[in-house]
Amino acid sequence: MFERLEEVEHRYETLSHLLGQPEIIHNQIEFQRIAKEYAELGRVVDLYRRLKKLEEEIRENRLLMESGEDEELKRLAKEEVTQLLEEKGKVERDLRTALLPKDPNDEKNILLEIRAGTGGEEAGLFAADLFRMYAKYAEKQNWKVEILNRHYTGVGGFKEIIALIEGKGVYSRLKYESGVHRVQRVPITESQGRIHTSTVTVAILPEAEEVEVEIDPNDLRIDIFRSSGPGGQSVNTTDSAVRITHLPTGIVVSCQDEKSQHKNKAKALKILRARLLEKARQEKEKEISEKRRNQVGTGERSERIRTYNFPQGRVTDHRIGLTLYRLDEILEGDLDEIIDSLITYYQTEALKNKDSSLKAE
Repeated sequence: MFERLEEVEHRYETLSHLLGQPEIIHNQIEFQRIAKEYAELGRVVDLYRRLKKLEEEIRENRLLMESGEDEELKRLAKEEVTQLLEEKGKVERDLRTALLPKDPNDEKNILLEIRAGTGGEEAGLFAADLFRMYAKYAEKQNWKVEILNRHYTGVGGFKEIIALIEGKGVYSRLKYESGVHRVQRVPITESQGRIHTSTVTVAILPEAEEVEVEIDPNDLRIDIFRSSGPGGQSVNTTDSAVRITHLPTGIVVSCQDEKSQHKNKAKALKILRARLLEKARQEKEKEISEKRRNQVGTGERSERIRTYNFPQGRVTDHRIGLTLYRLDEILEGDLDEIIDSLITYYQTEALKNKDSSLKAE
């Protein structure tokens, strides 16, 4: 690890020098690229330099413990070493985490896709509850939410809703939300007061740039139709809704929220690019050995990840065994405790597997 840290520090100093060069300053694209890398390495270098300083202070205090006749000084030095070793351990843990390979999608915006699963109208109502929860969380983070497409149920829920969430580090915060979310409560349609279990699927897809996913227009079949609202009634008098079929993969995307056909088409293409990027990621994942895929948990949307129990006011994340009795606050977008716990868990698992790989080598 220390050899790599020396290389990182050297690279950091090189980048610092480059940022002061006139030819770099006048080339904004290159300047931004270098500045981004410089900022990313900054935390690692700060931690490494703090680690080296701690080791020097530990060495000096141990010399005091081994020399001289002043017992009080030796006692103070021993106490200082104990504190320094504790801080050194924390810095080393932070360094190992900082050195983990970064997810290239972490800084991207996302497409949030929520679909009603089993449970009929109740699943559709809970899909609406979950969308509201994520929208509230996005508001707390100063992120922007734009609905790209939605299909209503008859009682005000959603069969499906797709939204673009834009902001700093959106994917890094929400990427572990993909999966099956289960709700246990008495539906509004239940006259006997019995608790029902319904499910909703959530998918978090990193937004794909046009340069990442090239779409051949010849691979698309585009159909135009009239938009419909709750209950199937027509909401537009013109044919403005757009359905795009990607012929090579069979992926179908439709958008009808906008009155403009061109805007609906642009939104549909944005969703299609994200789904094609996700499909490519999944295909690449299949090429990796089963052992590697199981190392850090998959976050696949087929996994049942969380249960929202209304009678007990309880939310349980099954992946990490976290149970919180704050259902109302969580549905109001107070998700940080869950999200922070998930990030810590998956980082810890990644560190364990990295350490195991190093020992194997």
